[in-house]
Amino acid sequence: MSTAVADAPSTVAMIPLIRRCAVLGAGTMGSRIAAHLANAGLPVVLLDIIPAGADQASRSRIAGQALQGLLKAKPAAFYDKSSASLITIGNFEDDLAQLKSCDWIIEAVTEDLAIKQALLEKIAPHLRPDAIITTNTSGLPVASIAAKMPADFRARWFGTHFFNPPRYMRLLEIIRTPEANPQAIAAIADFADRRLGKSIVYAHDTPNFIANRIGVFAMLTAVDLMQQLDLTIEDVDALTGSSIGWPRTGTFRLADMVGIDVLAHVARNFSSTKAEDAAATRLPQFIESMLANKWLGDKTGQGFYKKIPDAPDPKNNRLALDWKTLEYRPAQRPKFPSLEMAKNAEALPERLQVLIGNGPGKDKASQFQWMLLTRIWNCAADCLPEIADDISSIDRAMRTGFNWELGPFEMWDAVGVPQSVERLRARNEHVSPQAETLLASGKTSWYIDAEEGRKEFVLASRGYQAIQKPAGIASISSFKRANGVIRKNAGASLVDIGEGIACIELHSKKNAIGDDIVSLITQTLHPDSEPVRNFRGFVISGDASDFSVGANLMQLLLAIQEADWDEVDLAVRAFQRMTTSIKFCPRPVVAAPFSLCLGGGVEISLHATARHPHAELYMGLVEAGVGLIPAGGGTKEMALHAVDAAAIESGISPMDAPLRFAFSSELQEALKQRFETIGMAKVSTSASEARSLDLLKSSDKITLHRERLLLDARETAIYLTEAGYAAPTPRTQIPVPGDQVAATLRLGVHLMRQAEYISDHDVKIANFVARILCGGSITPGTFVTEQYLLDLEREAFLSLCGERKTQERIAFTLKTGKPLRN
Repeated sequence: MSTAVADAPSTVAMIPLIRRCAVLGAGTMGSRIAAHLANAGLPVVLLDIIPAGADQASRSRIAGQALQGLLKAKPAAFYDKSSASLITIGNFEDDLAQLKSCDWIIEAVTEDLAIKQALLEKIAPHLRPDAIITTNTSGLPVASIAAKMPADFRARWFGTHFFNPPRYMRLLEIIRTPEANPQAIAAIADFADRRLGKSIVYAHDTPNFIANRIGVFAMLTAVDLMQQLDLTIEDVDALTGSSIGWPRTGTFRLADMVGIDVLAHVARNFSSTKAEDAAATRLPQFIESMLANKWLGDKTGQGFYKKIPDAPDPKNNRLALDWKTLEYRPAQRPKFPSLEMAKNAEALPERLQVLIGNGPGKDKASQFQWMLLTRIWNCAADCLPEIADDISSIDRAMRTGFNWELGPFEMWDAVGVPQSVERLRARNEHVSPQAETLLASGKTSWYIDAEEGRKEFVLASRGYQAIQKPAGIASISSFKRANGVIRKNAGASLVDIGEGIACIELHSKKNAIGDDIVSLITQTLHPDSEPVRNFRGFVISGDASDFSVGANLMQLLLAIQEADWDEVDLAVRAFQRMTTSIKFCPRPVVAAPFSLCLGGGVEISLHATARHPHAELYMGLVEAGVGLIPAGGGTKEMALHAVDAAAIESGISPMDAPLRFAFSSELQEALKQRFETIGMAKVSTSASEARSLDLLKSSDKITLHRERLLLDARETAIYLTEAGYAAPTPRTQIPVPGDQVAATLRLGVHLMRQAEYISDHDVKIANFVARILCGGSITPGTFVTEQYLLDLEREAFLSLCGERKTQERIAFTLKTGKPLRN
């Protein structure tokens, strides 16, 4: 690491509020960082070099092309494409004056020390004296980049390492330098946490920091073991995916997505680390050959895999590289006995016990996973004093930067530290001195769970200390440990989360809504229930990866196959009673959906007093995909939304002029939009888009940090309570347009069928949706009740359950997880 110039550091006079940002460098990372800043509602200046030979009109072409690329990016860079208007493009020659108005400037140019240093010197005269400047370098020593800058600049300088793509990857590594102002660091950490939704990990200023240091070591160790054990590319991807709690992409598919050149660049940064690290992460010759051939992964069309254009079978459209011959061949699906056995274990700690709990097994898969994971665990422990302040920082970095389900120390605990160390010693394999210290101190795990929360082992004290979390971050499990569980069944629990608010936690498999969840919610929110008497509000959420995939289709299909139509009818009525209990509960009920929120999960949210979602929300009434309609009150609520929106838009009072209102163009357009949302099973790609689908209201607040969602939703429930919440009463005078407007919707369906966009069964489903939204075969302007619309839902649902094509759709989705269009 370069030594900073000798003048004494100064402090930043005042730490600015972050209101406007600049990103220097419009490459893949820089442009996507700018997009995510815009997602947070911030104006952003995006600058890059002037391309060679550019005329006056195209001097900012590089930044302009980057902005256009963001609008087409997949996965989407923006929550809402309208946020692109917050980005102002420019170049490093004409537009540096714009930096004067920026509070946070992020350097994200090419990974070249000289280029970065020259850019800092160039921009320095244009910066405010209180502006904070950070670098997004992925591995260069942060302090050395600003070593030639004045002391007051270095006081505002440190590292902020985003992970790609910044919208989706939660990790932000903050790399402190000796001269950086702690207040400036704290300001950016708090802003990135609350406004950008980032999980903050403080890393030491060492090559590759934390996540890339461990992650790339893991990837290259997997390559080395593949060669030792004579495995294939597909074998390794199967062994380094979901079976050990890593993303399904595995090692090589992930490398193709990231870019093999990027992987190589990070690997070469290891040359300045310990000799054993550098040796373990040296690129093998076949990868060097791939780099020479420009086989860099998805960006060049081939890497470890090569996609077959226009393949007849979309499920089998990739060729895999034979690393021995550098020739491509059809990809094979590996089968290993140990992986098959591990499939019976749902929780990762159980799977790890099955896979390697007794050490390496006889098959290559078990040997590979034992050697891979134990080397990673030892690497993390060996690196700990050099790269991080504590073990929880390393685990959090790997969970949020590489999407591992458990970090290396958490995985080691799951398998058992004493047992695995004993086996490593017996095999004469390396054991980290840090692990030896843990065991010599009389401890047997890196973490312990105490009444006051989770604690981690500290090397210096050889004891445990509480894991520090910023205020506002909590999980339902932490409240369970502290307060216990009030009531529970297999699918849901009621937990006291403090401040007079209780949380209904969904925890069935994939949070599918079955009888258990329905009964607990209905009983809990009944006006005369003990929880309603004892609590002033409720939150419905969960700690799982998804809010809910919808109703329990397996329960439904079994009842259908047994022709138990009374059972199906009772189940629909029970579901409707549940959502009704949510809507009319005397206490405010706040739904806090996140990630997947489909079908019945949406119906729970629609009936809540308010919704407080996570920004990454994939929300939709998708029942049409399984041959059904939303029958838990979802279609009814969309009809009510259409009536309310049209009344405002048209200025017509439905009560005073129901017939005129029923034929108004505003009502027809409002119904058409919601008809399409249901009939086309539209799913949002963000909470912002869910608003445009009318699944969220504009008044529903959105949280960007997943771990803040629970307490943010609790605050919403408290606000509603303290604002004097009074439950609504069931609506009994809902004006509906009847069959004449439904005929207009059906005409659109007919035209889509004529154009062969949809099937005959899709037509049947869509016509049922139109009937419910428009109030059935009824005189235009007639007033109906909520219960009337619920009855229409139930009738349609039962009718569709009797259709063979619906049953085929349900069975196909249960088997594949995908919809069937038959």
